[in-house]
Amino acid sequence: MDTMKTRRAVRLLIASWLPLAALYAQAPPPLISPEVHPDGKVTFRFNAPNAQKVELRREGAAPVAMAKDERGIWTVTVGPLEPDFYGYTFVADGAAYLDPANWLMKPNLLNPQSMVHVPGPKTLPWEVNNVPHGVIHRHFYHSDVVGDDRDFYVYTPPGYDARASRRYPVLYLLHGYSDDASAWTAVGRAHVILDNLIAQGKAKPMLVVMPLGYGAPEIARRGGPGFRDPQAWRRNIERFRDALLREVIPLVEKNYRVAADRTQRAIAGLSMGGTQSLYTGLNALETFAYVGAFSSGGLLPDFDKVFPTLDEKANQKLRLLWIACGTEDRLIEGNRKLLEWLKSKGVKYTWVETPGAHTWLVWRRYLAQFAPLLF
Repeated sequence: MDTMKTRRAVRLLIASWLPLAALYAQAPPPLISPEVHPDGKVTFRFNAPNAQKVELRREGAAPVAMAKDERGIWTVTVGPLEPDFYGYTFVADGAAYLDPANWLMKPNLLNPQSMVHVPGPKTLPWEVNNVPHGVIHRHFYHSDVVGDDRDFYVYTPPGYDARASRRYPVLYLLHGYSDDASAWTAVGRAHVILDNLIAQGKAKPMLVVMPLGYGAPEIARRGGPGFRDPQAWRRNIERFRDALLREVIPLVEKNYRVAADRTQRAIAGLSMGGTQSLYTGLNALETFAYVGAFSSGGLLPDFDKVFPTLDEKANQKLRLLWIACGTEDRLIEGNRKLLEWLKSKGVKYTWVETPGAHTWLVWRRYLAQFAPLLF
């Protein structure tokens, strides 16, 4: 009797699964996007049967039209691309979409993107190698300066031991406008770059502190004043400086084995973070001996007022002032004007121009060049 009940239950179970099995049998195969080919070409696919026009918009490149097949799948193949990480979105009838078939994301407060990795040789500084790895720590704190709760990230190098007596130098590394505090690790690969440089003996073991870069958070909110509001922009830069000097640096020096010496501190950043690094670092040479600015954006135009005490005497304290920008970056003219002003004041600097636009493809390379010059 028990056997008959068991057989009947099995038959009912099979019967209940048959329609579902038939449904799966009729389902189309899962969409693969992006598909990176061995020759460096990449195929992108997007399912939008009702769209009239779809474009691929990729970091550092002009938009490319996609073609629709009979199933409503839009496809385009680009490249070959140089090995790197590329942000991209699909724009269907004017609306931007992430790639639903891709898990790899480029976080951003205003314009998040999907991201594709075109792998390259292990000699590239952002490629993971079989070397000792550091650790990324995330911290939360309340900022009395800004009036909000925020975070910052800390990279500790391989071998760091909080119980040991050794103290390390620190690079304060700043993100750009619309990024968040995770940008330099999630997109810039700063931790991988430092792992590789340290393993190769090209950079000294150091901590890298990556704070949230908004002294006026409203500029990075949808519908907020944005970076084109001069008063909000100045408030953003000034309050960030105060939060860094009065809150973040003391927290780092309380909780980590770091050297509290200006010769063991550097500050650098990209775009907005480049401007903040210049404004904060060059006005606080008692705190920082190294200043780096990558593709600085939103430079405050009246340099005499922005840097009221900066002159040739700064050369006695500055161990490095490193300024770089891509030749296809529309911000390069503003950076060149800053160089002319620095020259008129007798301030020594290193200027680097490279091919490239206002993209992470440029800034990863700048970090790999800048970090070995520190400490």
